Amino acid sequence: MSAPGGSVSRAWRALRNRNYKLFFIGQSISVIGSWMTRLAMSWLVYRLTHSALLLGVVSFAGQIATFALGPFGGVWVEHLNRRRLLVWTQSARALQSLGLAALTLAHVITLWEIVALIAVQGVIDSLDMPARQSFVVEMIEDRNDLSNAIAINYTMVNGARLIGPAIAGAVIAAVGEGWCFLTDGISYLAVIASLLMMRIKPPLIHRRSASMFAQMREGWDFVRTHRAIRTVLLLFALLSLLGWPYSVLLPVFAGQVLHGGPHTLGWLSGASGFGALISAVSMTMRRTGAGLPRMIQISAALLGIALIALGLSKWLWLSLPVMIVVGFGIMQSASASNTIVQSLVPDNMRARVMSYYTMAYFGAAPFGSMMAGTLASRIGAPGTVIVAGICCLVLSIWFATQLPKLSAAPGPIAA
Repeated sequence: MSAPGGSVSRAWRALRNRNYKLFFIGQSISVIGSWMTRLAMSWLVYRLTHSALLLGVVSFAGQIATFALGPFGGVWVEHLNRRRLLVWTQSARALQSLGLAALTLAHVITLWEIVALIAVQGVIDSLDMPARQSFVVEMIEDRNDLSNAIAINYTMVNGARLIGPAIAGAVIAAVGEGWCFLTDGISYLAVIASLLMMRIKPPLIHRRSASMFAQMREGWDFVRTHRAIRTVLLLFALLSLLGWPYSVLLPVFAGQVLHGGPHTLGWLSGASGFGALISAVSMTMRRTGAGLPRMIQISAALLGIALIALGLSKWLWLSLPVMIVVGFGIMQSASASNTIVQSLVPDNMRARVMSYYTMAYFGAAPFGSMMAGTLASRIGAPGTVIVAGICCLVLSIWFATQLPKLSAAPGPIAA
């Protein structure tokens, strides 16, 4: 039996790679700012409009570009130096956050300026997300550390998700949303510096004579004909469409259902982040990918049950532990799906296939946000998340029927 210290060192083994360690440090700082902005943005829209529908509209505007441009982004990324591209995209996101800060601190920001600026962020993310997903491989010298690096990524993001909203709730209550946007804009300097400090061999960029649409078709054909990837991404996209947009309605729960303010919203987001952090840490402790398909099915069921409980809860003391389960279910499905897809896709298709993962992650969500906002304006936020929870349970049952087919497939997914 191995010593506890050995288990801990295995859990963080990807940090032995110098470049990945730099990325981890820079991103850890930057992502805290990003989570502050997400909470500040939702509260600002709710404060200006008190409309669940308009919360959905703003979320739709921020994510629709990622959905529409994701496959193009995956092709473009394969022709570009990914580190250089990430420096540019992170710089652009910093400018976008600083623009939000300037307008908010000047007390002149309107809903339509919010929509325009968050739509710009969606365009940036259509390149940033596939570049960041595929760049992980370039930072990792030992491919055996890849799944651990993915799990550490989620640990870092969700550690920030626990810290960022808590800080944002206090900052908003004290001095307003604009200071959250300003903090976020400055925090991008950390990740830009980490990228510039890396020592990475120039990647071999394959110039293809095929047109962009032909390359997109190759990526789509690979996803469509690979049973395991197709099934995992389909479930993940449907969970994003039906289950994840609960977050759009959190300001309504904080203000109307639980009769609180930005502090309450921060507590709810932080509880979800804590559950996601538990999930991410558990993934770093895994030595192999065995059992990940079953874990996706279980996490979808947990998400469904927790969303139903959230819709029925009228008390903060009950909503907080429920949000922990929500965060765990969401992150477990995301990290397990990412690990499976990254393990099965060849390097020459990675950026293109991961662009479809990005579409499933951030692309289906805008339509779900619009659906959630519209439905909540008719039946209320609690009823909307109850419906979403029931849908997640149905998806879990469907995926359980697919597991025998995945187990029969050759390759790592069967193991």
